[in-house]
Amino acid sequence: MAGRINDDDVKAVRDAVPIDSVVSEYLQLRNAGGGNLKGLCPFHDEKSPSFQVSPSKGLFHCFGCQEGGDTIAFVMKIDHLSFSETVERLAAKAGITLRYEEGGYNPSQQRGERIRLIEAHQAAAEFYVRALESPEAEIGRTFLAERGFDQDAAAHFRVGYSPAGWDHLTRYLRGKGFSDKELITSGLSQDGRRGPIDRFRGRLMWPISDTAGDVVGFGARKLRDDDNGPKYLNTPETPIYKKSQVLYGIDLAKKDIAKASRAVVVEGYTDVMACHLAGVTTAIATCGTAFGNDHIKILRRLLMDNGSARVIFTFDGDAAGQKAALRAFEDDQKFAAETYIAIAPDGMDPCDLRLVKGDDSVRDLVEPRTPLFEFALRQIVGRYDLETPAGRAAALDEAAAVVAKIKTSSVQREVAVQLAGLVGILDQEFVVHRVAQLARWARDKGGDHGGRGGPQGARGPRGGAPRQAAPAPAFSGPALNLRSPAHRTERELLKLALQKPALVSPAFDAYGVDEFTAPPYAAVRQCIEEAGGAEQGVADDRAYLGAVLDAAPDNTVRNLVTELAVEVFRGKSIDETYAGMHLVHVRLRAVDRRIADVQSSLARLGTNVAPQDLAAAQNEVWVLQQYAQTLRAHGAAAL
Repeated sequence: MAGRINDDDVKAVRDAVPIDSVVSEYLQLRNAGGGNLKGLCPFHDEKSPSFQVSPSKGLFHCFGCQEGGDTIAFVMKIDHLSFSETVERLAAKAGITLRYEEGGYNPSQQRGERIRLIEAHQAAAEFYVRALESPEAEIGRTFLAERGFDQDAAAHFRVGYSPAGWDHLTRYLRGKGFSDKELITSGLSQDGRRGPIDRFRGRLMWPISDTAGDVVGFGARKLRDDDNGPKYLNTPETPIYKKSQVLYGIDLAKKDIAKASRAVVVEGYTDVMACHLAGVTTAIATCGTAFGNDHIKILRRLLMDNGSARVIFTFDGDAAGQKAALRAFEDDQKFAAETYIAIAPDGMDPCDLRLVKGDDSVRDLVEPRTPLFEFALRQIVGRYDLETPAGRAAALDEAAAVVAKIKTSSVQREVAVQLAGLVGILDQEFVVHRVAQLARWARDKGGDHGGRGGPQGARGPRGGAPRQAAPAPAFSGPALNLRSPAHRTERELLKLALQKPALVSPAFDAYGVDEFTAPPYAAVRQCIEEAGGAEQGVADDRAYLGAVLDAAPDNTVRNLVTELAVEVFRGKSIDETYAGMHLVHVRLRAVDRRIADVQSSLARLGTNVAPQDLAAAQNEVWVLQQYAQTLRAHGAAAL
């Protein structure tokens, strides 16, 4: 059983790995002001960025779905790792050797499953690369050369070769300390009559990496006629490889995709290689599956959905390519980016095009020309005989249902006008009305435009009750606290205590939990108190924030802490004056509330109050009133 990782080592890992560098491996980040960064949340679908990262605090928070935490929490959530697996992974990145408090460290026994499987794939990738240099792999080198890829190209993409024997890789990985169970689980080996044998044999191998650059699977191309397997054989579904959630080449292309706000989707491994070598370094491909919703999520986080973002699909011009394009269009509305399709002349893919006509032709191919929606509509309309009224009506019925899925009304109208021209209907307004009618019917039914569009609306049929929503968390921050001046002030003071404790310490630590009227804020104030107060943050703000998070009783409060720790301040100049103003306002409201409470109690009791109790209450009111006057006159100096 793995020993517990030393607490000092965990802290060292947190401090050593900047959260912005880790998050940037999964999504594009931009300046959000106040030293923070923002991007599209990787944990839920959104149109505009509500996910913020505070490099100085080492925290992230999404104001949309309320997910938040530190670097470790982010990696745990996005890669579905345990705490120890995450710390081990980040420690390896930072070059930190971890100590375990219970027993010695045995790498083969104590590293998490994901870490072990990735290490096995890394070792396999290196094995395959070396095997490509062997005499047996001549057939693989010839295959690459015939497609215009030299030794440097193979090395850049880490292309390898799997020997034709039964268990070359299996024996090699066993020698590296991997167990038979790990080899089977990884998909690198499979059960044979006498034990595990290699899954891939006698094939050209492409390593498939995730967004972070870890090898999680392989694509294997058949080379020999006596190989009875499929042309391409991919890693099966494993704990680290889900074909619907990976894009070949994303590790190489992600920075240029983010920089250029453009992605080129091709169909195969050699197409990705050809595009990159031709200068189209934003090319990626799916791995044995259709381009789908999870792939869109990956690209959207990199593209940031700005107005200039482009996604270009390069499908083959044959029937299969046209079918793939129509499938892509089904998900088109999940992009905020504009989508285009590029089909090479003579049905060539980018690899063939580069080989026959050179790099310039590949670069020219992927220049946006035909919008994907236009291509999709032409494919639909082209199936009907537009020379007859019945054919035009049938084409309109099918195509109008597709146009009705477009969410933006102005775009929907523009495409409907184009559809009228494609079908040959002179009355454009009739087509526009028909499309709008279909869209309205879909909304009124509470549907999602035929079951393939975006999320359902908030309400059911017109006049009906709202659909059953997921229960809201007990402390739902923004919906509660931004409405009243008191809550806004309390929120700002807590942000100061978490982000700039030196400005409010030590005065803040004298504030009681009951001075915060919003229950969520009272809970955060309690966490700060249990962490030793804001004064603890003056010396070491990261350790202080960690202590506050550890004091949170549940994930709802914990998420609110991260939210407040990264949220931008409302004011322009965040200084002692700004901090003092909020300290005074929160205290003044607490004093005024206490005065009102005492006076209300006296009014309810009337003449039934004992003389000594009446005198004590009147004296308390007088003292509080004097204190309130002093606060109003002298501000923070009176605290």
